[in-house]
Amino acid sequence: MIDLHTHSTVSDGTFSPAELAAEAHKTGLSLFALTDHDTVAGVAEAQQAGKELGIGVLPGIEISVTWQPGELHLLGLGIDPENKTLQDLMTYAQGRRQERNIKIIERFNEAGIPIDLKKLAGIAGGAVIGRPHFAKYLVQEKKAKNIQEAFQNYLGKGRPFYIEKECLTLAESIQAIKAAHGIPVLAHPMSLYLSWGKLPETIAHFKEEGLIGLEAWHSGARYGECLRLEALAEELGLLVTAGSDFHGANRKDVHLGRTTHNIPIEDRFFTDNLLPALAKVNPAYCMPSGGRRAFWGGGG
Repeated sequence: MIDLHTHSTVSDGTFSPAELAAEAHKTGLSLFALTDHDTVAGVAEAQQAGKELGIGVLPGIEISVTWQPGELHLLGLGIDPENKTLQDLMTYAQGRRQERNIKIIERFNEAGIPIDLKKLAGIAGGAVIGRPHFAKYLVQEKKAKNIQEAFQNYLGKGRPFYIEKECLTLAESIQAIKAAHGIPVLAHPMSLYLSWGKLPETIAHFKEEGLIGLEAWHSGARYGECLRLEALAEELGLLVTAGSDFHGANRKDVHLGRTTHNIPIEDRFFTDNLLPALAKVNPAYCMPSGGRRAFWGGGG
């Protein structure tokens, strides 16, 4: 059992990278990908913990890409986290996120809901501040009963304190992932908010821009949707991945190593699908069958 889409406290999860590795090991996973939002800062810690525990940790990232009307997120799997092109782009993206946070804070202050920066930073715990941290702050200050209500009343799209994030383009995101010897995969395609009539043409266009994979199996999609997405990926010649999108306590209905309908994520999504693609672009993944790759933290 594996998982190709997880988050730690470095972005918006509730497990530190090391704690996530321990939880994955406890759950019985053989490998997981750490794919924090717009950062690779947790990869080294996760891989060190993975090495000690004997569990594979695939370095990854989830990049927010400019898109309307829904959301477009791009997974970079098997990347070199030290690649300068990728790091420079993420530094730029985090700068745009910080600018957005300032605007959100100003809007709250103008509405008579003061934001204590020290408390907000404490909630983020050193991670780049995002809307989930604002939501936790609102719950802590008794402005909302829970995270869901905070998004429904304040922070969700169309709500009074939502400010559109200035994201990266698909082309530059794909280019950065490939520069880092990784595989660009479209995360949770249903979040594009496209009809089935428009989805094939759109994803085909993404492939023309360099997309290689499709996360057909995701915990937030319906079973039938996952089947259709896998068939679409095969039709378009895209590799298929599967992930939980695990965030810890922030999404209690999502479990490590499980995708839609709580189905265990099979090893084949890595061994048969992703690994051969990685082997074509990165020598670190070229080893005899059954070998362990120090590059992704599995030990010698």
